[in-house]
Amino acid sequence: MSKPDLRSDAGFLVEEPDLLPLALGCAILGTGGGGNPYLGMLRARELLRQGAQVRVIPFEALDDEAWVYALGGIGAPVVGVEKIKRGDECLRAMRAIEARTGKTASALISEEIGGSNGIEPIATAAQAGLPVLDGDGMGRAFPEVQMTTFFVYGQECSPAAVADDKGNVVTFDPVDTMHRLEALARAVTVQMGGGAGMCTAPMSMGFIRRAALPGTVTQALSIGRAILDARRTHADVLDRLLLAADATLLFTGKVTGVTRELKGGFSVGSVQVQGDAEYNGSTADVAIQNENLVLWIDGAVRVCVPDLIMLVERETGEPITTELVKYGLSIAIIGMPAHALLKTPEALKIMGPAAFGYPGIDFDAHRL
Repeated sequence: MSKPDLRSDAGFLVEEPDLLPLALGCAILGTGGGGNPYLGMLRARELLRQGAQVRVIPFEALDDEAWVYALGGIGAPVVGVEKIKRGDECLRAMRAIEARTGKTASALISEEIGGSNGIEPIATAAQAGLPVLDGDGMGRAFPEVQMTTFFVYGQECSPAAVADDKGNVVTFDPVDTMHRLEALARAVTVQMGGGAGMCTAPMSMGFIRRAALPGTVTQALSIGRAILDARRTHADVLDRLLLAADATLLFTGKVTGVTRELKGGFSVGSVQVQGDAEYNGSTADVAIQNENLVLWIDGAVRVCVPDLIMLVERETGEPITTELVKYGLSIAIIGMPAHALLKTPEALKIMGPAAFGYPGIDFDAHRL
């Protein structure tokens, strides 16, 4: 299928001033993970400055038969800070799948709107001359490949491909299950140095309408713009953030401890927080696996996946990713309810507490 002839008024062109608020919003929705958004923003900025144009389009802009490719980075976020991408990893992975299937991409979509992966499709679209759909497969970030609404609701497990900064591309086909794809892709990514670009099997636009979360690119933009406007006008940034994100304030205090290690291609550990005057004597603990998974307050579960748990600087609203959280930061912990597509019984089997090793936590008893 040829590339779609989009109306000039379909969606909006991404401009350079959009990138900072988009990065901020993606970092908020990333729940601590998804890759460092600042680096992704810089890559997208340079491509726009070189003359590339990228249009973000609504789901209704494409026919059901159009082919959509989902892509993003795979690996531990802490590696992404130290091991800078070449820049075309996701593009090369996508081209490998196009060549394998003969299905030409009409648009790209993010596997996850969170972190750098919310910006990755924009950078890749700038290189490929394609539009980006206003949506994604998580509404947040998750650490494992299969944890998307795409796979929950029927995306094919193969072909898929990963590409590294050295020019290597590995294609997986056939793959019997989505969990096997995660295991294979993760093992190859570790051998690639802990970070790579990934593209999964093409999806029809008709399927995207059923399985994807719409409007998450514009949601991230709105959140980021609210943060920047509050800073500029000296308004209470946290209040504006909570309003823009429709989020709940869960805890405020100072980070008193961080444990973090690279394990099996993931950054895993925990964060300890001592409550400030409002929470005098209380403590909070956050479990992480690339992203924030579970929040305990005074030893009791308060929020857990798939609901969103975000750490932000108290005064500036700056999102704190799991690779950058450190002792002494004054933070607020905020939460957002996950999209309905993430809370069905079939979705919770893949992205609920038990999927992360917490079988004793009942999501429905702690949902926002």
